[in-house]
Amino acid sequence: MQVTKNVLDDAARRKMMAQFRSKDTKPEITVRRALHRLGYRFRLHRRDLPGTPDIVLRRHRTIILVHGCFWHQHDGCRDARMPRTRQDYWSAKFQRNSERDAKITAALTALGWRVLVIWECDARKPELASHLASVLGHAPGHAGLPSVKRPRRPDGPRATPHRPPTSRGIQRSHPRRSVPTGAD
Repeated sequence: MQVTKNVLDDAARRKMMAQFRSKDTKPEITVRRALHRLGYRFRLHRRDLPGTPDIVLRRHRTIILVHGCFWHQHDGCRDARMPRTRQDYWSAKFQRNSERDAKITAALTALGWRVLVIWECDARKPELASHLASVLGHAPGHAGLPSVKRPRRPDGPRATPHRPPTSRGIQRSHPRRSVPTGAD
């Protein structure tokens, strides 16, 4: 196998690598949207927990870690390939990442949290929401608490009782003021 030459200089490579995000990544936002659609409410990146977890479902004592397949070397995934250059550096880095992941998971479990790992490739699948629902024990239309809806009024959807609708849909706080015309 022929090793390809690095086409970027050090400054350009550093700039490119600095643009990889650790928070608010596309897979993380996808998982957050699916959880929110299912009715779950959560906290993000709690610094008081080991490893600053991506998503914290406090009510369910559950933590969701969204791992990138490349950076965390997802077994059997096509995105978890070894770069062709500097393989000794990358293998050591991936080894440190997996050791850190195991340490963080063990620390969170010791604190009484249930830890779920969602891989980047799984976040792209259309069955993500059903997978999250089954893992978290989600019944359809129920996210742990009964659904509370405001009652609808006969004069319109969720109309406020203390402000009747006006003819133009604008509630005035004062009567219309007369404007002097100057022709007296």
